[in-house]
Amino acid sequence: MLPVMRNAWMPEVFNDFFDTDFMPRTNATAPAINVKETEHDYTVELAAAGMKKDDFNINIDADGNLHIKMEKKNEKKEEEKKEHYLRREFSYTKFEQTLLLPDDVDKEKIAANVSDGVLTIDLPKVEQNVQKAARQIEVK
Repeated sequence: MLPVMRNAWMPEVFNDFFDTDFMPRTNATAPAINVKETEHDYTVELAAAGMKKDDFNINIDADGNLHIKMEKKNEKKEEEKKEHYLRREFSYTKFEQTLLLPDDVDKEKIAANVSDGVLTIDLPKVEQNVQKAARQIEVK
């Protein structure tokens, strides 16, 4: 059996080059979204760690679609002198999602809140007061 030689240095060279303070890794993941349904409503839950209510813009367009936009800018300063930065990091988080709402959602009663890192959007269903009326069916 012949020994197999692998170039173990190759990935390290690229990691050292690409994963530095000058070129940090980007986080390109979208927040997780859960949608659940009960007899009376739908609930949309969106993972939003570190976000506040002011970071969200939620609206319904003319076609009845629900738009969820989330945007946050962070600026971390480790040490700053008059005109020379020793280190400064900018972070920008932006997410946008459009959800097609079912026909049975009461669009006038939609509500949203942020708590414990989760954006919750309540989508109540239209109340259908179907009364079963007794009636006589004529036989022809």
